[in-house]
Amino acid sequence: MSTQHLPLRILHITFNMGIGGTEQVIRQLVTGLPKTGFINTIACIDGSIGAIGDQVRGQGVDVFSLRRKPGFDVELIKQIRNQIRERSIDIIHCHQYTPWVYGLLAAVGLKTKVVFTEHGRFHPDRYRYKAMLVNPLLALMTDKIIAISGATKTALSRYEFIPEKCIEVLYNGIKGFELDLSAVQALRKNLGILESELVLGTVARLDPVKNQSLMLDAFAVVLEQLPNSKLLMVGDGPDRNLLEEKAKDLGIDKNVIFTGFKPEPVNYLAVMDIFLLSSHTEGTSMTLLEAMSLGVPAIATNVGGNPEIVIHGDTGLLTEPDNIGSFAKAIRQMAGDRSLMDRFSKESKRVFHKAFSQDRMIDSYSRIYRDTKGSTGL
Repeated sequence: MSTQHLPLRILHITFNMGIGGTEQVIRQLVTGLPKTGFINTIACIDGSIGAIGDQVRGQGVDVFSLRRKPGFDVELIKQIRNQIRERSIDIIHCHQYTPWVYGLLAAVGLKTKVVFTEHGRFHPDRYRYKAMLVNPLLALMTDKIIAISGATKTALSRYEFIPEKCIEVLYNGIKGFELDLSAVQALRKNLGILESELVLGTVARLDPVKNQSLMLDAFAVVLEQLPNSKLLMVGDGPDRNLLEEKAKDLGIDKNVIFTGFKPEPVNYLAVMDIFLLSSHTEGTSMTLLEAMSLGVPAIATNVGGNPEIVIHGDTGLLTEPDNIGSFAKAIRQMAGDRSLMDRFSKESKRVFHKAFSQDRMIDSYSRIYRDTKGSTGL
């Protein structure tokens, strides 16, 4: 067989395969790319594989872990380099900045190509003057740099000093869901939500960057006018105890349901009438896309990649970041107008299928891998 017809061997380097949006993207890539054209392996450099790692391993994907030591770990570079050689890797796909640095240095002098995807930014973003010296050089050594939104691209240029001309925007995508309506109704009943109740909800890691504290404050305001409402919070994380205590302090705990982490949240999303996202920053929120695919209209803060997904006044509403009054006003506006919700629902589905489907994302990455390697025969 000609080498140009051999499948490309891709090594995805990430921190771990836990429960975040980055991990969801990697899972879709390694399970969605055609097996006749690509062989995928995942390297987790933080010493653990994680829940999604276990799932994809059960689907036959090769997943292994390496343990990164504190500080700059030269030994990790050697370990990645050994894996590249042993597995005859054609392309390493580095997900996030730190895996990019280690993966790129491990590939120096080898024929292996390097792809780097920036999936999101910390809040608040800060200038790092070492980046001014180092990152332009790293960018020159990298075959392809991808940002998951225009806002992420701007941040890479502004804070990481990577030339904008080197960065391609490629939006995340997900596979559309097929609903079992009887299961959705059963879940609603199990959650103790009445048919007459309005359900606001979110699916996200309970983390300071997601700012669910603001969501609770806004919901407390909304309950004064819409007492027949519930807030469904799907997810887990470091802020869970704090948020549960806050709900009690606000006197709204009977109207707030904390479910914990759910690996397949589709039915929970389908229970929601309005999806909420109150983050300080976002790249491309996977759960926001999931809500859109189901036609659940969204209210999101006007930060990061959110305004590239939620078209204000067409598919949902955007609010000022970290503004309780703005967030509560948007909820009342949408909840009080069923025709508006229906219009947002239909338009959300249309935009999702046009711009954010899994097939579109996988086709784009397939093109990038092939172009990067220079292979035309796959």
